[in-house]
Amino acid sequence: MTGEQRAWMEKVSPLSYANPFLPERVHLERAILGGEFVEGEPVWSFRLDDPHARVNIARMMARLDPLLEQLCARLRGGATPPEHDLALYEDAVLHLLYQRSYRHFYDSSFGAAVSAPSATRWRFYNQFLADWKHFFEIEGIRFPSGHEPRHTFACYRQIQRAFEYTFRDIIGSSLPAARLRGSIWQSIFTHDIRRYRRTLYARMGEFATLITGPSGTGKELAARAIAESRYVPFDERRLAFADDGAQNFFPINISALSPTLVESELFGHRRGAFTGAIADRKGWLETCPELGSVFLDELGDLDPAIQVKLLRVIETRTFHPVGETAAREFAGKLIAATNRNLEEDMRAGRFREDLYYRLCSDQIVTPSLAEQLADSPQVLKELVDYMARRVAGEEGATLAGEVMHWIGGNLPREYAWPGNYRELEQCVKNVLIRRNYRPSGTGADAAAEFAEDARAGRLTAEQLLSRYVTLVYSHCGSYEETARRLELDRRTVKAKVDSALLARLR
Repeated sequence: MTGEQRAWMEKVSPLSYANPFLPERVHLERAILGGEFVEGEPVWSFRLDDPHARVNIARMMARLDPLLEQLCARLRGGATPPEHDLALYEDAVLHLLYQRSYRHFYDSSFGAAVSAPSATRWRFYNQFLADWKHFFEIEGIRFPSGHEPRHTFACYRQIQRAFEYTFRDIIGSSLPAARLRGSIWQSIFTHDIRRYRRTLYARMGEFATLITGPSGTGKELAARAIAESRYVPFDERRLAFADDGAQNFFPINISALSPTLVESELFGHRRGAFTGAIADRKGWLETCPELGSVFLDELGDLDPAIQVKLLRVIETRTFHPVGETAAREFAGKLIAATNRNLEEDMRAGRFREDLYYRLCSDQIVTPSLAEQLADSPQVLKELVDYMARRVAGEEGATLAGEVMHWIGGNLPREYAWPGNYRELEQCVKNVLIRRNYRPSGTGADAAAEFAEDARAGRLTAEQLLSRYVTLVYSHCGSYEETARRLELDRRTVKAKVDSALLARLR
């Protein structure tokens, strides 16, 4: 390479390994393109007007493609570059091949080819393999990383699925939403995707994931994105992935079931194990395949006796169905979610510390809608547009305008949306049906009263602090998190929380 080419390729190299949902990705694109970079959003987020438009990617590929063809010709002509240059070439080719394959992966997983037979859906592997041989199978050249095409193809499919599930389901251009998308990406690939691709791809199912956050903030969406984005081996002889047509996501809502039913749903039971057990039944832990994931929603409501059994599953990957003495193996991944403050539950003896510490090695926190709006007020319109089109189809754009008009005329600007995204969706549906929305419960009234009193100057400094601390605490449910957000001491937060106001907010 020339010095100029090497300097440019050193900017391209980290692009394949960057978290696509954090600002670093945009910074890399700007560094690569320089004056050709088209400014836009500070982070990647779903846009209804053109969800796939990424003009900067097209511009990068327009420069990268001919350069790599030129470097490939030099290698085939007998050039012997240093290992550093080979590593840069290798990284750039991997990025180019992914971009060439992306539309095929999308069509095969989400688009026109999704219902086609497996061998037809993944037939483009043959073209991928031809490109691979063109760039990498060069006599006399040994590349540093020693990548293998079949495994790389499987990684590409996983990356594409992870991007789509996270990108289109976790909506919002605010930094809190971007951090959530970035956190989901790390749960799938870790922070070091190079190491993931070398070894960890086969082990991530061993790590449990804990998702915490207020009700209505998309915890199940985050769980589903992780579950649907696991690494799946590719069989190049059959042109098929191991999970084609298989169920991957097995959710259990713990708060909706009695402890006995939760235990049966999770572990299964033998006939006669309890009243009503008239036949043997497999639970989700046994039904879930190696590439699947069991999702425990509302984990904080789990009975203490079942917590002990769940701890054993995490520690030993084994379990016993109710009424069974022989151990069974759990082969899948465990994902759990709760809106409760598990630290307080542990101090009160309601939740086992050993189970918590087994779960929190990988933890995701979903932000409230109020956090998103505080960072980026235009997110409200983005979410309303998205929800309106989902519930009203072709009438979505008109409905979105009606909803925004109603919100602007009937709710205070500081309305905190205590029910989060679920409440906003309810507002959209209510305006669609009745052209009106009435926030439910006294929590909404209390938040609106606070906003009105603050705007009118009716609060002392002490009252303002106490009510604001209580409002923030009601959203995050943690003294520590409230203290972090408000940059206060935890003891100050605890002293300022108004228990009567908190009860109204809840």
